[in-house]
Amino acid sequence: MKTSELKVKDKNELMELLQAERQKILELRMKSGQSRPKNVKESKETRKTIARILTLLKQFNNSTI
Repeated sequence: MKTSELKVKDKNELMELLQAERQKILELRMKSGQSRPKNVKESKETRKTIARILTLLKQFNNSTI
């Protein structure tokens, strides 16, 4: 997910999305342990999305102080 798509979401939506992405990365780790994943880059993309969400949440918290 691109940063521009994430910037239009509010804090609650970002928190929900963060939780969903963390669940997704957990499932990907479980699948990769059992067999070879079909999309190898999916794990990397999910981690980057999590980092983007956390960055936006931190910026959101700093701007409201």
